[in-house]
Amino acid sequence: MTNGTRIVLAERPHGEPKDSDFRFEEFDLAEPGPGEVALETLYLSLDPYMRGRMSAAKSYAPPVEIGDTVVGATVSRVLTSTVDDFAPGDVVLGYAGWRTHSIEQAKYLRKLDPEAISPSTALGVLGMPGFTAYAGLLTIGKPQPGETVVVAAAAGPVGSAVGQIAKLKGARAVGIAGGPDKVAYLKDELGFDAAIDHRADDFKEQLAAATPDGIDVYFENVGGAVFNAVLPRMNLYGRIPVCGLVANYNLTSAPEGPDRSGALMGAVLTQSLTIRGFIQTEFAAEQMPRFLEEATQWVADGSLKYREDITDGLDNVPEAFRGLLSGRNFGKALVRVAE
Repeated sequence: MTNGTRIVLAERPHGEPKDSDFRFEEFDLAEPGPGEVALETLYLSLDPYMRGRMSAAKSYAPPVEIGDTVVGATVSRVLTSTVDDFAPGDVVLGYAGWRTHSIEQAKYLRKLDPEAISPSTALGVLGMPGFTAYAGLLTIGKPQPGETVVVAAAAGPVGSAVGQIAKLKGARAVGIAGGPDKVAYLKDELGFDAAIDHRADDFKEQLAAATPDGIDVYFENVGGAVFNAVLPRMNLYGRIPVCGLVANYNLTSAPEGPDRSGALMGAVLTQSLTIRGFIQTEFAAEQMPRFLEEATQWVADGSLKYREDITDGLDNVPEAFRGLLSGRNFGKALVRVAE
């Protein structure tokens, strides 16, 4: 019998998650039943949405219960299978969460080809983050040639894809990131038309210089001070796909400062703005096949570049997750659980 380790939610975090909010547990991996597959985790994904799932507050998905394994997408190797479509040694995309081994239903797995492209991309540029960028930008943002698209957290897996896809559609791409290394990466490696450090003292002035004709599409990943700087620069009929608000995820009380809801609604009215929150799953059935076809080709020909920030070992998951929430990662945050 195979021995495994999992990380369960021990307490609901108050503010930034602490080590004591998680508990490591050993378990014995059972034999797969009919229609099931036994898996060994190779990579697990770290994503901002996981912080929301640790809260009991009402949201688009049920919270992780105390004592349950923390959720998350995984790339795994098949150990044993009761299904003809999966054989030992196959590499698959699943949703095992923070654990070294799992039993999953075969109908929810997607077989990957590690010979064609690194399987870790199924958790990033060719997975949920990449599809989030693709669906949110093209369905809600609808960038047109010559328009200006601004994206926050632009060096992350979603933001970097948003900017590059905007360029592929003929728009200008302006990225907002934290730190000179990330700013340089956006301009020099990803080909953004402009990139700005939101930590700079003159951030608002740099944003104005980078968007002389205003902003047509703002892809929101952050919220907070970045959104406050962007809002006054939105053009008539501007579109704002709201993907995430990572600046708020660790807050324990309402943000300090004046109530800005009046300014927000005033801009929505006078500029005829469209602000639309979304969860990528609502577009998956219709758009996922087209995304995989287009994005796989873009990655293959170098039109869509990506970067991964890999931490080794399940033991290091809590610290890597804190780093993700504070912006310390540079690229898609992954944990390599096994070779």
